[in-house]
Amino acid sequence: MQVNSSSHTNIELSNDEIIRYSRHLIMPEITLSGQKKLKVAKVLCIGTGGLGSPVALYLAAAGIGNIGLVDYDVVEENNLQRQIIHGTSTIGSLKVDSAKKRINDINPYVNVTIHNNLFTSENALELTEPYDLIIDGTDNFPTRYLVNDVCVLQNKPNVYGSIFRFEGQVSVFWSKHGPCYRCLFPEPPPPGLVPSCAEGGVLGILPGTIGTIQATEAIKLIAGIGEPLIGKLLLYDALTMSIDTVRLKKNTNCVICGTNPTIFEPIDYEEFCGMPLNDHDNEQSAGDKWDISVQELKKQLDAGKQLRIIDVREQFEWDIVHLPEAELIPMGEIPGRLSEFNNTDEHIMMCRTGGRSAQMLQILASAGISKVKNLKGGIRAWATEIDPNLPIY
Repeated sequence: MQVNSSSHTNIELSNDEIIRYSRHLIMPEITLSGQKKLKVAKVLCIGTGGLGSPVALYLAAAGIGNIGLVDYDVVEENNLQRQIIHGTSTIGSLKVDSAKKRINDINPYVNVTIHNNLFTSENALELTEPYDLIIDGTDNFPTRYLVNDVCVLQNKPNVYGSIFRFEGQVSVFWSKHGPCYRCLFPEPPPPGLVPSCAEGGVLGILPGTIGTIQATEAIKLIAGIGEPLIGKLLLYDALTMSIDTVRLKKNTNCVICGTNPTIFEPIDYEEFCGMPLNDHDNEQSAGDKWDISVQELKKQLDAGKQLRIIDVREQFEWDIVHLPEAELIPMGEIPGRLSEFNNTDEHIMMCRTGGRSAQMLQILASAGISKVKNLKGGIRAWATEIDPNLPIY
């Protein structure tokens, strides 16, 4: 099973390239012919973060001749724990520029095209059209559904990967030969149910493992060798060092790759998933009626107003940084401790960026607690706008 790409029969490798790829050329599964296939291949990497870093590095080193990079972000210091394509010297640079520089250093024979864009319904078809194969290195559900749908519509393989804390998943979704992402996940999870890596954390080494597997699948598909992860979902657990494979079936009722599809073009994925089409640490809100800004909270505290500030993060997050005026009640304990809340106190709910506290505010409001506000932006906004001496995580 092999992706469609430009003809490699008239492509030659220079003497320098033969030296560079010599360990490939002596493998009977690849040989000179397979290396030429890699050279003419066009691969689009969506995201140059945790997963995109090892994917792009190893594809470049392997000799993929044309690599496209899609990202809209800049390099930040907290990226460097896992996003190994970037470095301290490129903090503040566009990620696509940083990644291209590193790729060109690894392999000057690779043609790198950068797309400094957010991958959206408006530009997805145009961005993916020139490429043979798409690699999903994103960290949010709207973009995953968008990548899937575009690949189905253009009949291209989607090399999928996802990571969270110590666990990762990899599959190849290619509707021509097997199920697509929607066959596995017809509906996205409710907003807020599955935290992002920014909220839940990720072992820095994990994206290296998962991204390298994605790169391996891409090489296999391009060279037409081995058995790709089509119709299979690889599950990796770093804590137990275990790998399981689950068989997947095509859903004949799938809305995009089934027998009677209802999706024929990209849709509004933010509306479909109920969350933004990015994975930034944005300030999160409970709505104007329920929000309080960090500036207003500071003003009320300075005036001596009696407030009950409830931090709903976990103990290990509290240990990193917290407000001295706050008390810790982890969000998992809130439903069982509603008796501790009353309408006499004025409550301010807070967390890291405002999302979890907004969910807990809804629980309190549903229980009849009316004097409650959500700290918009959470402890990050406080550290950024009120007290820059506090650490940001």
